[in-house]
Amino acid sequence: MSNLVYIRMKKNVELTYIQPIKLKDIAFISTTSFHKEKVEDTAIYRISKKDRDIVIIDSFIVIDHLNNIYPNLEVQLVGPTNTIIRIKKTKKKPSILLVSFVWLLLFIGMAMTIMNFHYDVSMQEVQQKLHYILTGEQNRYPLWIQVPYSFGLGIGMLLFFNHWFKKRFNEEPSPLEVEIFNYQQNLDQYVTHYENELNDNKPNY
Repeated sequence: MSNLVYIRMKKNVELTYIQPIKLKDIAFISTTSFHKEKVEDTAIYRISKKDRDIVIIDSFIVIDHLNNIYPNLEVQLVGPTNTIIRIKKTKKKPSILLVSFVWLLLFIGMAMTIMNFHYDVSMQEVQQKLHYILTGEQNRYPLWIQVPYSFGLGIGMLLFFNHWFKKRFNEEPSPLEVEIFNYQQNLDQYVTHYENELNDNKPNY
């Protein structure tokens, strides 16, 4: 009677250059067989420079490889059918000058966006009219409305994005995090379809 081995492929894995990929690096294994440690240490692939940034390991290749090495094991796949291996390259320490320039550029761009939005909706006239309705007096700069509004705008953005630097206000994801997650999901689907060597479909450019 063959021993049953359950394999659940990991969806995303980050590894470095020039290293053999073992089964335990790209999948979770569950089995009652005494061969478990040996199966986990089975070499599946070896990363090389020709692989560039992304490697797709298809579960069919894994199962076929294990069947050749361990004919007495029955392999059952659970969960994802591919593992996306992203190859990490050595990153240089970011330049303080470059980071400062990007931060300043984003700050100016965001400030211009907010000012143009307020100009388009005539926010100053609205605040002046609100001041007149509440006090019965004309005032070109109703600071008692404008100052709290400015603070409220900043606080509202912090609450909307649910972040203060690395601190989160609650466990609910922000709209930006949801959009990033959806983008990553679509990117992973594209990569697993077009970078998988077992697929015949290739993008037409």
